[in-house]
Amino acid sequence: MKNIGRWLIPVVGGAAFIYLLVPIAYIFVFSFNDGGRANLQWQGFTLDNWLNPCGAPAVCESLVHSLQIGSVATIIATALGTGIAIGLVRYKFRFRKLTDVLIILPLATPEVVLGASLLAQFLNLGWELGYTTIVIAHVVFCMSFVIVTVRARVSSLDSRLEEAAADLYASPQAAFWKITFPLLLPGIVAAALLSFAMSFDDFIITNFNSGSFQTFPKFIYVSATRGIPPQANVIGSAMFILALLVVIIGQVISYRKKKQLENA
Repeated sequence: MKNIGRWLIPVVGGAAFIYLLVPIAYIFVFSFNDGGRANLQWQGFTLDNWLNPCGAPAVCESLVHSLQIGSVATIIATALGTGIAIGLVRYKFRFRKLTDVLIILPLATPEVVLGASLLAQFLNLGWELGYTTIVIAHVVFCMSFVIVTVRARVSSLDSRLEEAAADLYASPQAAFWKITFPLLLPGIVAAALLSFAMSFDDFIITNFNSGSFQTFPKFIYVSATRGIPPQANVIGSAMFILALLVVIIGQVISYRKKKQLENA
C-alpha cells in the first residue's frame, strides 16, 4: 500500500494540475491563431494578434473599463475593509456577532441573488445603470474578501508592540503608521490583489447592474456566440503571465527577506 501511495499521489496531483492548466494552454495557443473573427478552429500561426491586440472591435475598450472598475473598487473596498477589520479585532461593541454575520453574508449569497438584489435597489433609487452602479456592486462583495483577509492578519499581531510604542510616548497615529501598518501591509496587499481579481473577473453581478456598459467579461460572453476573437485570447494570456510574474516576484522578495533574517 505504501508503494501505491508513493506513485498515486503524484499521478493524481499531476492530473489535477493538467486539468486546471489545459484551458489556459488552449487560450495561449489560440492567441497565435490566424483565425480572423471566428477563432474556433486552428487556421495557422501568426504574431499579428500579439502585435495588434486591439484589432478586434471594442476589445481594448472593454478591457480599459474592467481595469478602471477593478482599480476603483479595489481602492474603496481595501480602505473600508481594512478599517472595519481592525475595528472588529481591536474593539468590543454591541451587535459584534451580528456584524460578523453581515460581513460573511455577501460571500455566502449566490451571485445571482446578490446581483438581482442590488439591481432592485438601484432601480428603486432611480439610478441609471452603468459605471457607478458596477463600482458600488463590486465594492459590496469585494469588501467582504478584504475584511476576512486583513482580519486574519490583525488577529496574528501582538498588541504589546503598540503598547510598547505608547510607553515610548508615540501618539496613536504614529504607532499605527510606524508599527501597525507596516505589519499589516502584506495582508492588505494580498486582500487588494484578491479584490482586484474578483472585480476584474466578475460577470454575473456586473451583468445585472451594468446596463449597456461593456466590461471585458461581458465582451467575452457576447463574443462567445460567434467565436471569441484571438485578440481576447492575447489579453487573457497577457493577464495570466502578468499575474504569474507578480506571484514569482512576491515569492522571491519573501525568500530574500527570510534569508536576511536568518543571516542577521
